[in-house]
Amino acid sequence: MKKILKLGTRRSLLAWTQSSWVAREIEKTSPDIAVELVGIETQGDRIQDIPLQKVEGKEFFVAEIDQALRAGSVDLTVHSLKDLSLDRPSEFVSAAIPRRENSRDVILFGPHARARLAAGQALKIGTSSPRRLENLRGFLDRALPFTEKGHPRAQFVEIRGNVNTRLSRVHEAVGAEKYLDGVVLAFAGLIRLNSDSEAREKMAPLMRGIHWMVLPLTENPTAPGQGALAIECRANDSAVQGVLKKLDHATSRAEVAAERAILRRSGGGCHQKFGASALTLDGVGKVLVIRGRDQAGVEMNEIQWDRPAKPAGLGASGAAGGAAAGAAGGTAAAGGVRAWDGSLHRAEKATRGQSAIQEATHARLDPVSQASCVFVAHSRAVPTAEVAAAISGPGQRVWTAGVQSWWKLAEKGIWVEGCAEGFGWDHIRKTLSEPILGLSKPDGWVILTHEDSSVEEGTKVATYRISEESERDASQDLVGYTHFFWGSGTQFQKHIRHVPPGAHHACGAGKTAKVLRDAGVAFQVFPSIEEWRKWIQN
Repeated sequence: MKKILKLGTRRSLLAWTQSSWVAREIEKTSPDIAVELVGIETQGDRIQDIPLQKVEGKEFFVAEIDQALRAGSVDLTVHSLKDLSLDRPSEFVSAAIPRRENSRDVILFGPHARARLAAGQALKIGTSSPRRLENLRGFLDRALPFTEKGHPRAQFVEIRGNVNTRLSRVHEAVGAEKYLDGVVLAFAGLIRLNSDSEAREKMAPLMRGIHWMVLPLTENPTAPGQGALAIECRANDSAVQGVLKKLDHATSRAEVAAERAILRRSGGGCHQKFGASALTLDGVGKVLVIRGRDQAGVEMNEIQWDRPAKPAGLGASGAAGGAAAGAAGGTAAAGGVRAWDGSLHRAEKATRGQSAIQEATHARLDPVSQASCVFVAHSRAVPTAEVAAAISGPGQRVWTAGVQSWWKLAEKGIWVEGCAEGFGWDHIRKTLSEPILGLSKPDGWVILTHEDSSVEEGTKVATYRISEESERDASQDLVGYTHFFWGSGTQFQKHIRHVPPGAHHACGAGKTAKVLRDAGVAFQVFPSIEEWRKWIQN
């Protein structure tokens, strides 16, 4: 006969779905165990009219569940880790943190939002998180399309309630007291709800007509621990601990520990105004992105990672000096280091008067306008109003390579759904494949890029070419440079023959790194061009 373990959980749709998943995983890994869910109402479930930042006391969502575990009426509990305080009772132990789900925030906009924005109306967006408010205001002013610069594009409304309650408000009648154009939610919760057949059926009516915006972690890092579950049991219950350890995921545990260390350092809680998100980048390793403000109101904007040693020849002081920066987009640093910043170089400009799309007939735009999913490799890949119109259809889903391209596309009136954050297509492959997004498979995308670019998946449509004149300019005086940051693989391939032997090569994560790796040169991957510039000038 199977041993029965009682699992204490909140009764909300998301909490019940998460706990049901944990129950199935326990039964899968320990076939001699059966798990029974016990629903527990918490103070956070009862009080819905007070914003979180105004709530007094800790463990707003877990106190009653803790009491049930303490009393022995349940054997284990499941929590969204971000809801737990840093100092948990010593009588409990976090026996397992399963593999973490996507930690990003998303905004789900209702059916009327895009039309209202196009008409010049500011969108009402619901969130009660001080962290989200701190980072979202500036981001959305640039990420939302249509409205004029200087006009507020979003108005934020404090909102509480479970996922389905919050999401229902975007389906209220426009102008109704509870109407919202969008709500900010954790992507992980939506993914988990969609993976459960019963929850998916309940959510289906609320997902109709929704417009997505998947927020980049580099601009909108999330609450420490977001996307992770914490499974707790009594510290003196070694038998249950042994069962739960089978679900523990070491990488996820390490990520949330790093994020919560920042929370502890800054004295944060549900009132904190900063986000901290851990990423793993190919060629870089672990990266921790921190953005917002601490409790004293001091701005926090940093990237923590395992930085390489100072560039060879760079003096201890790091003061600017050495050879003067040349016309080829370089910067100078101490000790004779002379750096060439390919991300700034005009060699990446399109030849506007002779762009590939302008030479083509209108028929060439047909595969673009008919595509449901479009990836814009660079904002320059939308050189004309005709191209912009071709990817602005009501049913089209547009993603782009990085945040800067997102903002520039938004200026052209294009609704961008998400981006690769400058880390390459592979970095967001798993995100794009989430069933709840309903996007095409990789080979079904149309990729807008330049003529010399190669794509491994999808249908390439070349919309611009790199100017031959600016290529010649880029090759001049490269002999005097010692350190190079390549803005693209194409740029590297066109100019490497002019680079002196022994030069130091660097690039960002993604496709460019693959090109340099295939070329057999030694190089260093940086999480961003800003980090490379700091390294050069350090």
